[in-house]
Amino acid sequence: MIEAKKATRREWVGLVVLSVACLVYSMDLSVLFLAIPSIVRELEPTAPQLLWMNDIYGFMVAGFLVTMGGLGDRIGRRKLLLIGAGAFAVTSVLAAFAPTAGTLILARAALGIAGATVAPSTLSLIMNMFPDEGERNRAIGVWGTAFALGGLVGPLIGGVLLHFFHWGSVFLINVPVMLALLASGPYLLPEYRSGESPRLDLVSVGLSLATVLPVIYGLKQIAAHGFDAIYLLPIAAGIGFGFLFVKRQQRLAEPLVDLKLFRLPAFTVSILVNMGIVFFVFSVFLLQTQFFQLVLGLSPLEAALWSALPGLFFTILSLQAWRVTNRFGAVRTVVAGLAINALGIAAIGVSAYYQSLAGMLIANVVMGLGFIPVILTTTGLIIGSAPPERGGVASAMSETCAEFGGALGVGILGSIATLVYRFAMAPADLSALPPQAAQEAGQTLAGAVDSARELGIADAAWLIDARNAFCLSFAICCLVAVVALLVLSIASGRIYRMQPPRPVEGH
Repeated sequence: MIEAKKATRREWVGLVVLSVACLVYSMDLSVLFLAIPSIVRELEPTAPQLLWMNDIYGFMVAGFLVTMGGLGDRIGRRKLLLIGAGAFAVTSVLAAFAPTAGTLILARAALGIAGATVAPSTLSLIMNMFPDEGERNRAIGVWGTAFALGGLVGPLIGGVLLHFFHWGSVFLINVPVMLALLASGPYLLPEYRSGESPRLDLVSVGLSLATVLPVIYGLKQIAAHGFDAIYLLPIAAGIGFGFLFVKRQQRLAEPLVDLKLFRLPAFTVSILVNMGIVFFVFSVFLLQTQFFQLVLGLSPLEAALWSALPGLFFTILSLQAWRVTNRFGAVRTVVAGLAINALGIAAIGVSAYYQSLAGMLIANVVMGLGFIPVILTTTGLIIGSAPPERGGVASAMSETCAEFGGALGVGILGSIATLVYRFAMAPADLSALPPQAAQEAGQTLAGAVDSARELGIADAAWLIDARNAFCLSFAICCLVAVVALLVLSIASGRIYRMQPPRPVEGH
């Protein structure tokens, strides 16, 4: 077997440039949070406008990932990345100096479309740049670290900038990074295109957007407001458009998404594992944030600081996860990682039930030891299992499935947690409360804590019951996750061993 070519200094410097671009892309998902009060004072948005300011960037990224992945394969991945970087810089300036709330929403939407070029292009370029499997695993670890670090430092950088400058500065920091990518990209990054016609099927593009956006929107509404049948309408509409999208791809000579990829067992099982582990970990993070503030009584800042500790550990682990994959192989890393992740989530459930902060933090470490190697290894397997000409689409599908996994987990497990909470609170004596307060306390722990604050109550029996009910719901959700992850570990191991992933010798 011919040994794969080793990367040179040019490729490693190129990786740094790509990673910084990924950090900025990831950071823009959270950098706006702390700027909201300043924006409200200056632009005076309505409540719906404020919601869309926060959400539109993520929606556009999710909606356009597959389209941009397919476009990159056709016109060239480096070319698309550089076009996206230029658009990202321009729209960042437009967002920074937006005179109205509506203008800011439009600029954030354009930022999301530009941002959708980053993830699939950078990851598929990494597959071109690092044909050696060991080096490629290390490069994917650096790529994953950039994403993790972006989410971690976004609010921190935003807070520092807002202390000294106008709120628009949180967007202007994107500009020098993207200009650096534009200047260095042609010299450091290789080009790759599939040879297909550069023209995209616009009907497929429209159907892909009509599939992804309503489903993500419906799931986010369920996560934010609790289950309501009305939120199933956009989800059902998205599924319907998804059916039409699949039928159209089967008829096209050059489809936007080549459905033959799903005939590759390693590709399909890696997609499912990637989506499944994000499903459970994101929902655990959501419940954990509520646990810190509503059960343990930490302030938002204290909760953010304690949450940052696991995030910092995850970031460091991302840089070292390649060692695990290189030593034990991709299959054993995924199978064992899922089991370790299940063990960590089991420990989180026990810590939640007994209301232990120390236990929660230690359990997060165990969960991360499983989660990070699995998510990075399956990402590599997804791209590596696909033919080279489909690398951009495969990367985009990986990112899109992760988006779906996170939204599904938050929506579904969040709804399960709410149902368990309400069931557990049914016997609680709320007769001393005003009717409205009693109803809110019986629905969610946040409602119970708010009612107690408004009534000046600190330690009533019903408030203790509410916290215990939430902890029980958290623990049960963790139990569901543990069982599902163990089943996924066993099933994926069997499928991988029946048809092992093929070695990748350059994409």
